[in-house]
Amino acid sequence: MNTFADYILEEKELDSKMEITYYLSKKSKIFFDKSVVLKAEIVRLFLNYAKIDVDKNFVLTACLLCNCKKVNNAQDIHKIHSYAKEGAEYLRELGFGKRFCKVCEEINRYSESNPRERESDILELVDQFGGMLLDRPERIGFKPDEALVLLEHRNLKAKYNRYLQTFIEFVNFLEKIQVGEKVNMTALRRLVKIHNETNELTKFIQKLVYEFEPKIDQLIAEQNKEITEAMLNKVEGANRPLFSEETTRKIMALMDENTKIEAKHIKNS
Repeated sequence: MNTFADYILEEKELDSKMEITYYLSKKSKIFFDKSVVLKAEIVRLFLNYAKIDVDKNFVLTACLLCNCKKVNNAQDIHKIHSYAKEGAEYLRELGFGKRFCKVCEEINRYSESNPRERESDILELVDQFGGMLLDRPERIGFKPDEALVLLEHRNLKAKYNRYLQTFIEFVNFLEKIQVGEKVNMTALRRLVKIHNETNELTKFIQKLVYEFEPKIDQLIAEQNKEITEAMLNKVEGANRPLFSEETTRKIMALMDENTKIEAKHIKNS
C-alpha cells in the first residue's frame, strides 16, 4: 500500500506538489503558507542555476514539508529549537525514509545533526534568505543584497555551508534580471511583491506557476544566451587573425621580395 510519501514523491510537478501539501495542511494542520511556496520557488531557481548533483524532486518535496511543525510564535524559543526535529518525526510517520527526514531535520542546526546532508545545506540557505526577504511584525523585509550580507556574516558566521558562495553568485545573477509589468524590478523583488500583494495561498500559487515562472524562466534563458554569446565572441576575438587576408597577402609578398633582395645581396658579396 502506498504511503503519503510515495504519493507526493511520485508527483514530479512542483505546482501539483504544492496542491498536495496544501490539502495535507488543511487535514492535518501542518504549517504551510505563502512563505513556504516562495522559498520553494527560490529552491527551484537555484537548482536550475547551480546544476548541483542532487535529486531535484527530493529537494523540492523536502522544501515544502521541512517546516511542517513550525509555529508563527517567534517568542516560543523551545518550539523554535524543536520544530525541525518534531517535523522530521512526523514525516517519518507519513512514510518518508530516514535520509529524507534527516534532511528536513537539518533545515536548521538546533538538533546538532552531523554530518549534514548536501540537500540540507540548500534548504538552510533558502529558508534563512527567503525568510529575511519577507516582512515580519518586528521589521520590514530586507532587500536581497542586505539579506545576503546578513546570511553570510551573521546567520552563518563560523558555520560551514558548502553551497554558500554558489548561492551568493545565484542571487547576484538574479538581481541583474529585470522582470517588467508596469514597472521593471529585479526577479526576487518581483517575487516578494507578488507574495505581499496576494492574500490567498492558492492564488499566490496560481500567479507563481502561470505568470511568474514562465516569465522568469524565459528571461533567465535569454540572459544565459547573452552570456554564452559574449563568451564565444570573446574567444573568437582572441583567435581572430591580427590582419585581414588582403593585408596578410601584401605582407607576405613584401617579405618574399625582401628575401629575394637579401639573397641577391649575399650572392653578390
